[in-house]
Amino acid sequence: MLPIRDDQPRFSTPYVTYFLIAINLILYFFQSTLDPDNFRVLIYQFGMIPSHVTAVVTGAGEISPVSAFIPLLTSMFLHGSWGHVVGNMWFLWIFGDNIEDHLGHFKYLTFYVISGLIASLAQIILNPFSGVPNVGASGAIAGVLGAYFVLYPRARLLTWFGLGFFYLPAWVMLGFWFVYQFLSGAASAVAYSGQTGGIAFWAHVGGFVAGIVLIKIFPQRPGRDRYGTW
Repeated sequence: MLPIRDDQPRFSTPYVTYFLIAINLILYFFQSTLDPDNFRVLIYQFGMIPSHVTAVVTGAGEISPVSAFIPLLTSMFLHGSWGHVVGNMWFLWIFGDNIEDHLGHFKYLTFYVISGLIASLAQIILNPFSGVPNVGASGAIAGVLGAYFVLYPRARLLTWFGLGFFYLPAWVMLGFWFVYQFLSGAASAVAYSGQTGGIAFWAHVGGFVAGIVLIKIFPQRPGRDRYGTW
């Protein structure tokens, strides 16, 4: 399922969403200018590697805390391919503006980063010994999807599915997305005993659940009434 647009109105300009999309695209453009060896070095230095975090927490190995934990943040702004970054930014474009509208700019940015950190922790907990770098904004964006699922379940999404376009309630499309991520993560864990790279399904699951919880904790934008005006 690929969402094309939603019908949920917003009442403010989503500056932070625009900034996040811009910085991710700019950084990947920089990545794309690197030769393959330097591209790999960048990913391994700033991508989140679960086994490095596990080593620091357990006291095993000689990984420094800085090199293990800084990538929890930097990995959110790196991607593996143009398809990867464009796909992530498309979802952020469709769903991020409404969550930013609800929270306000600074709280939305805080929400986004915390969701991404929790997503990475979920991936580490369920795939602790993987030496494959995890990169991408999808964990943080999954938090945005979880928040949208809670706030606007009846919003209609024009969705491409199979050979046609359909209007679906947001809870259907996002619920399907979550179930798919969960089942895919479970299947990967069974097939590879949790020691696999590829798509970080557990980060998606963790980010989505984080978004559901955090949106109930974060206060709504001051002065914003139920009509979205202030």
